[in-house]
Amino acid sequence: MWFVLALLSAVFAALTSILAKVGIEGVNSNVATAIRTMVVVVMAWAMVFVTDAQGGLMEISRRSWIFLVLSGLATGASWLCYYRALQVGEASKVVPVDKLSVVITLVLAFVFLHEKFTPKSLVGMLLLTAGTLVMVL
Repeated sequence: MWFVLALLSAVFAALTSILAKVGIEGVNSNVATAIRTMVVVVMAWAMVFVTDAQGGLMEISRRSWIFLVLSGLATGASWLCYYRALQVGEASKVVPVDKLSVVITLVLAFVFLHEKFTPKSLVGMLLLTAGTLVMVL
């Protein structure tokens, strides 16, 4: 199930890039990010209420709140940078560079979460990095 959801995430992320590139034309990138964020906020809270998960809000620990807020700040910074990059660059070049987040995530997971590097993950990281360089240079 996780693979199907991850694949759908990739499809929606790809659609996000193309739709954003078209929609951002003539719009300030910060305004565009704010509009996108409003839609995401409404959609996320709708899912909380549709799935009747709102009762869990009071059970969230202080530590989880801190890390979720930090994650939100990182997401906001990512989106602001991403939309500006899309506005001034070609989607076919911006998106591969943005997807280097996979490589960066693997390194951060190794350093901070003590996850293991495997020969497969190392080869994958090298191929992703090389592929990105080939596409943007």
